[in-house]
Amino acid sequence: MPSPSYHAVQPDMLDERSDWLRKQQRGSTRTKRIIYIGVAFLLAAIIAIAVGVTVSNNNKHKTSLSSTAGTVHSDPNDPSKFDKDPRLHRSFYGFAYTPLGAQMPSCGATQANVTEDIQLLSQLTPRIRIYGADCNQTALVLQAIQDTKVDMQVYLGIFVDDTDTVYTRQRDAVKKAIQDYGTDHIAGVTVGNEFMLNAVGDNGDATGAAGIKAATYLDNKIADFRSTLKSMNLAKTIPVGVADAGSYFNLQLLSAVDYGMANIHPWFALTTINDAAGWTYDFFQNTNVAQAANAPNHPDLYIAETGWPTKSSDAAHASNGAATASVANLQTFLDTFVCQSNANGTKYFFFEFFDEAWKDAQFGGVEGWWGIFDGNKKLKNVTIPNCVLS
Repeated sequence: MPSPSYHAVQPDMLDERSDWLRKQQRGSTRTKRIIYIGVAFLLAAIIAIAVGVTVSNNNKHKTSLSSTAGTVHSDPNDPSKFDKDPRLHRSFYGFAYTPLGAQMPSCGATQANVTEDIQLLSQLTPRIRIYGADCNQTALVLQAIQDTKVDMQVYLGIFVDDTDTVYTRQRDAVKKAIQDYGTDHIAGVTVGNEFMLNAVGDNGDATGAAGIKAATYLDNKIADFRSTLKSMNLAKTIPVGVADAGSYFNLQLLSAVDYGMANIHPWFALTTINDAAGWTYDFFQNTNVAQAANAPNHPDLYIAETGWPTKSSDAAHASNGAATASVANLQTFLDTFVCQSNANGTKYFFFEFFDEAWKDAQFGGVEGWWGIFDGNKKLKNVTIPNCVLS
């Protein structure tokens, strides 16, 4: 999938309040009757306010839950106290996640929104992966995990393009977040996402000259980040990995990392929905796991992205060969992939948490419609598998 680049920020909910303003009337000709009425109204207002405060306090004792960002009801003073959605089950190995508004240049991610995302994600999975470090997203995610007190591990991301500026900016942001939050909730740091695919091209060969050149470039960035961790005495604490399209790894790149994450989407393989889960597993084993087994360091392998789109913005792209976008087909993929992958030990990150409007605006077709939740964080008409991970 294309690397995330922009999300519009949802507007804050407005707190509309109306105030009663009493104007003092002056004049020596007022009658006592007017004064008495004014005093009576004032006393009535005081009594009403007192009753309102009492009722409000009583209601707070009954429930302290209120909406933080619009979807999850939680204690505004303690995000670790939040309502659980009985429709959600902690059955997914992991989820791919990008905070809303966490891309350059229009950074607009907010702590309240990210905290609510973590409250929801923690009901689905014990781990997430993010793609980059711009717009303070690393700190926002780690702060949300800290505030919600959920059992959550995160694979941080450093997005890499063909400029040193982007890498350096994000490397330094990750370093600062590690210094501020520690390593308790960091499972790894992924340096690069689909850099090989972008460098080699859709029909390129990752083992050819262009692939070797791209891998060498990434190797240098990976080595630099390892040096950063070494300077922090964390070289043996935090694994370093790379993510790319499933067909675009080579032995040179895999030999430089502790883990590899492969984006594997049966939708793009033109499969029927009934064959999608099996195709995903077979591709991962025969292409990625087998290749990593030949690397001298034997890196761990994960499916970085897999899922199914629920719609297309235009009819022409609603199908891709035998693959058809629909909520019903997302349900089939959930039913045939999630629990089965848990049982056979496949490590995967489901794609994705919610629909992303920027992708629809930029790419059209099915690109913006892969979420379990819609863009407003409303669960789509699917049943979450119930095979809760221990």
